[in-house]
Amino acid sequence: MSDDKKEYEFFVDGKRYESAKPHLTGAEIKTDANVPANYQLFLEEEGDKPDKPISDSETVDLQGQIKHFFAVPPATFGTRDEPHR
Repeated sequence: MSDDKKEYEFFVDGKRYESAKPHLTGAEIKTDANVPANYQLFLEEEGDKPDKPISDSETVDLQGQIKHFFAVPPATFGTRDEPHR
């Protein structure tokens, strides 16, 4: 009997995803969640701890407590065409 059930769940930007693998890289999480490759992924931490940036090559353990991530687009601090004030 084949068990195709995905056992490890995680959330990206509030949406639930599942994985059959107990460990995923940041790049794999972004791919599963259809997050653009140039976005930065963060792991939400509890309480007053700062959220943890997750690089594309970093492996995250999905076992245990359900992980919540959020994706942030690349920072833009203005463009050269903007008039100076």
